[in-house]
Amino acid sequence: MRLPEQFIQRMQRELGAEEAEALCAALDTEPSTAVRLNPAKMSEDKWGGRKVAWSEYGYLLGERPAFTLDSDFHAGAYYVQEASSQFAGYIISSAVGGSDACKGLRVLDMCAAPGGKSTHYATLVGEQGLVVANEINRSRAAVLADNARKWGLGNMVVTCNDSARVATFEEWFDVVAVDAPCSGEGMFRKSDEACEQWSEANVAMCAERQWEILENAFRALKPGGVLMYSTCTFNRTEDEEVVTRAMEAFGEELEAVDDIAVGDDWGVVTGREGVFQTFRFFPHRLTGEGMFMAVARKAGLATSRRRAPKARRKAMEAVDKRTAQELSRWVIEPENMRFFAAGDTLYGCRAEHYDEVETLAGTLAVIYSGVAMGQVFKGKLKPDGALALYAGINTQAVECREVDEDTALKFLRKQDVDATQFAEGVNLVLRCGRPLGFVKRVGARVNNMYPNSLRILK
Repeated sequence: MRLPEQFIQRMQRELGAEEAEALCAALDTEPSTAVRLNPAKMSEDKWGGRKVAWSEYGYLLGERPAFTLDSDFHAGAYYVQEASSQFAGYIISSAVGGSDACKGLRVLDMCAAPGGKSTHYATLVGEQGLVVANEINRSRAAVLADNARKWGLGNMVVTCNDSARVATFEEWFDVVAVDAPCSGEGMFRKSDEACEQWSEANVAMCAERQWEILENAFRALKPGGVLMYSTCTFNRTEDEEVVTRAMEAFGEELEAVDDIAVGDDWGVVTGREGVFQTFRFFPHRLTGEGMFMAVARKAGLATSRRRAPKARRKAMEAVDKRTAQELSRWVIEPENMRFFAAGDTLYGCRAEHYDEVETLAGTLAVIYSGVAMGQVFKGKLKPDGALALYAGINTQAVECREVDEDTALKFLRKQDVDATQFAEGVNLVLRCGRPLGFVKRVGARVNNMYPNSLRILK
């Protein structure tokens, strides 16, 4: 790899000649591969990987498997997320007081696509918590929504708005995470494009955009809440200088969190930038990609002042009792669910989230929330593919058929499958007990109901 000369010079200035040389040498090696299991769907590592020290469900793999050809990947049983990125969950968990304290939190992921960190937060906060995952780019937001569907916890709201619009939800969130768009220096060995597009001008432009997003994000954080800022880049302009700017702007509204412990053998470089505790990830020091993370707290005590903008539209409609009864059959805990219609699709969400989701949908561009249930015709549900991937699906509501890996891949490609292995009508397709989607058998024909946006293209 030919690194930009100005990047090398900058790293020499900021890190010193020896450290910069080691970093540049590491950037010319193969990137590492890691996964994070979805504990709602998979409990054991199947690759024989090495544990990620800071991630309860993270594993480092010796080589990169063909994930696309693994049905477990499509079932949402794990997420391919490099090890450094998984540290974000460790920061948030530590900052709020541990895993138990995470349960029920309301988290805003301001720059969420493609969803690695968002799905991690969804696991941390549990079914009682709520993650609002925002992405301004529409096509990237669509990918984010697909990953929320696959993760299948039903506690995510995917929105597509600029940061200023999201910030109108003042003091709404217990945690706000800003994984800001950056120059991507930490991705050089994974992306030739990131390396080719790097320039000092782009670094400066990114820093301005990062500050704008961080400033807006702060408005959405409640007093006492945790603010986390991160980039996948090495330079101080986009890292320490941005959080220094935050301290200058917010002053006494910011305070330090209790020190977050880091293992001596982890290879993570910790520091302080005023009230922010900082963490740097260098690929020559650890098995992972380049990242910067910083965390602080919004000063003060939480109040009930939360402000939401006046709804501009009614985006959700309550369903009638008969429809609710039909939908209730399909979930394990119907007593904890509320159902609603958005457009021509029926959705479900945890009852305690309903008012929050309705408020968000009345103002923001919400492209996915809770779990898409499907449509009801003549009193019977035609299930949406997302319902199959929902961890709370009641498998007793439908015929279930276990298939082999070859058939599973045919199904995921939306290719023809043998009808004789399915019952007449709607079937839930399982591989190793994990739902993948639905088919409908009509005589000798099988209608594959797998969503087009998720199908394997190769």
